[in-house]
Amino acid sequence: MAKVIIWNLVTLDGFFEGEKKWDLDFHNRAWGPELEALSSKFGAAAGLLVFGRVTYEGMKAYWTTAQEEGEVKAYMNALPKLVASRTITSSDWNNTEVTADIIGEIARRKRMLDKTIYVFGSADLSDGLLEAGLVDEVMLAIVPVQLGKGTPFFKEGTRRDFDLIEAKPLSNGAVLTRYAPQSGTR
Repeated sequence: MAKVIIWNLVTLDGFFEGEKKWDLDFHNRAWGPELEALSSKFGAAAGLLVFGRVTYEGMKAYWTTAQEEGEVKAYMNALPKLVASRTITSSDWNNTEVTADIIGEIARRKRMLDKTIYVFGSADLSDGLLEAGLVDEVMLAIVPVQLGKGTPFFKEGTRRDFDLIEAKPLSNGAVLTRYAPQSGTR
């Protein structure tokens, strides 16, 4: 049975992007050899990458045209991908499927796969998967930046409790955290 792991970078004040869509310049503060190594590990461990439609569109635009070569680009373009969308029905990005029933599809794939299912970005999708109890782990890189405004990663008005699995400071000041949703809130 596969584990579902949500992965994202968030600011100290809880935003995963700035005021505008894809305002991610704070990622540069956290990016470095340690996150690059972690990203390579994701590629080796992943059985499926999952995106909401908006994140998918940005990822596809970037990874299909990125000039730099390397492990991360290779796995982003090669691995199976699943997109949650009610507005698009197909994709021309290699190994990509689209579903309007993401909860049912993730539950099915979780039973079917033996490699990790990674959910990248996608705050709305992540919230839905947490609500459905399908998430095994939330992995966040907390970036030492306060944006003041932006899109919060977690929805207002929802309480969930998590157990700390690991917290690891990175050499650039970011902190890699891993949490498991507590029983009853998963």
